[in-house]
Amino acid sequence: MSLFAVVIGRNEGPRLVECLDSLGSDFDGVIYVDSGSTDGSVAAARARGAEVIALDPAEPFTAARARNAGLAALPEGAELVQLIDGDCALRADWIGAARGFLADHPEVALVCGRRRERHPDASVYNRLIDREWDTPVGPARACGGDALTRVAALRAVGGFDASLIAGEEPELCLRLRAAGWQIHRLGEEMTWHDARLLRFSQWWQRARRAGHAFAEGAARHGQGPERHWVAERRRALLWGALLPLLILLAALALGPWALLGFLIYPLQVLRLARRGGLAWGFFTTLGRFPEAQGALGYLLQRAPRRIIEYR
Repeated sequence: MSLFAVVIGRNEGPRLVECLDSLGSDFDGVIYVDSGSTDGSVAAARARGAEVIALDPAEPFTAARARNAGLAALPEGAELVQLIDGDCALRADWIGAARGFLADHPEVALVCGRRRERHPDASVYNRLIDREWDTPVGPARACGGDALTRVAALRAVGGFDASLIAGEEPELCLRLRAAGWQIHRLGEEMTWHDARLLRFSQWWQRARRAGHAFAEGAARHGQGPERHWVAERRRALLWGALLPLLILLAALALGPWALLGFLIYPLQVLRLARRGGLAWGFFTTLGRFPEAQGALGYLLQRAPRRIIEYR
């Protein structure tokens, strides 16, 4: 089966070079889609033989828009495409394993593997992201930005929803599964990822983006049988907005003793820490606040309809 790669990026610098170099000679063609880089990414991609598509900055940049542009540039006979973000590097044995799995399982539209953080010890945020990537092997509901996919399946469902500024991969997978396709996660190593998440403000923005995705995903598909991201939206709004508001209103009405209600948050940290450690419990609980910010931004239509960047 013919095999192509679509790489997307924005100011990834040396990481993009590493990404393109990691693709090796397995591919019949490589397409790089650039979202307004100013760091020489376009020239670096062309120097490595990639076909380059530079998105028009007159329209908002989104990962979904970039991937769709890459998919549209694939030749008519393209059968498989490896989607990969420019801050990732492909692992050596991934293509062989994934390609073989798709050949043996015609019902599977998309297959992904283990994505790992290249520098998990650089920050607590990188460690948390590495944990986030460690998901169960087997049939899956969704994937991330890296996956080997059947081009025909993607085209049949209209590709990614380019209007989404976050959460475009789970939304695509939902539509693929509704069309009768399956998603599968293998245990093989797929990509190295370099989050480069070193500051609290970056972590906050990333969690805010997740909250926006929860709210928009639930608004679009929450009425369906899977209740897409309804629970995630509810959890963010409950812990990040409603409970603090109720505690503050109770303090105004009943007195400062009601502020003891905020003790529910350290208790929640301790409860979650029993499952995933103290750092995971703390940041999972704290993350409800930026998630609520993102969700409310979407619900109130005050969030900008452009990508929420955290780097």
